[in-house]
Amino acid sequence: MSSPTRIWVNGFLTENDDAVISVLDHGLTVGDGVFETVKTVDGRPFALTRHLERLTRSARGLGLPDPDHDQVREAVEQVLRGDPMPLGRLRITYTGGISPLGSERGTEPTSLVVAHGGITRRPDTTAVQTVPWRRNEHSAVAGLKTTSYAENVVALAAAHRAEASEALFANTAGNLCEGTGSNVFVVLDGRLLTPTLSSGCLAGITRRLVIDWTGAEEADLPFEVLQQAEEIFLTSTTRDVQAVTRVDARHLAPTPGPVTLKAMSQFAERSGDDLDP
Repeated sequence: MSSPTRIWVNGFLTENDDAVISVLDHGLTVGDGVFETVKTVDGRPFALTRHLERLTRSARGLGLPDPDHDQVREAVEQVLRGDPMPLGRLRITYTGGISPLGSERGTEPTSLVVAHGGITRRPDTTAVQTVPWRRNEHSAVAGLKTTSYAENVVALAAAHRAEASEALFANTAGNLCEGTGSNVFVVLDGRLLTPTLSSGCLAGITRRLVIDWTGAEEADLPFEVLQQAEEIFLTSTTRDVQAVTRVDARHLAPTPGPVTLKAMSQFAERSGDDLDP
């Protein structure tokens, strides 16, 4: 991914070197913030309405005021204006703002940052690594897209050491949950399945669209399903639908299977027809 070139910070559009936020911002000091990553195609955001709705759900889950959707849309428009890169990643970050050096919030306004940078298309296939740490489906922030991503950083680094692009978590019940930045689908006995939201996974935008467009089913799945599934694929904003060809030491088919290929095709066609489904 290229470095962002245009960044909107609390009402002002600026360039990389001039973009600043207080070192006392609660999003920095304690991770008290939420965010969205939005794919852009030729300078236009994909599924922005769904992302803004989830941003609001996450903010409410943390007890933050609802973000102003009109303000966010204006910031997005300013950042993207004149920057029509073929494929990009738009990051919307919304935090508790300047606060004391502790968990308690202050009384200052929230902070809003919107940044945009180019990305390259992910390959159609990838390898994943399971990790020993568990997602806590009973956590106060389960299912919220918060800026507290240290756990994901550690897990993803472990995956990279295993020459994989993503790490997959079980939850405390021993069921399949999600990746560090993706949702996971499996094909079992010909059925396309994905973990329920009660597993603690994030309600991914791409996940929801794939369910709606393919008829995939939600189910509680034991973590061991990764060693039994006929096909596995990941979904996320920057991956779309990406086939898994290796889980740990288990090798699946070297090319996407028929169910995965169909999901790839359906997602590409439907998302191309409507940029705000």
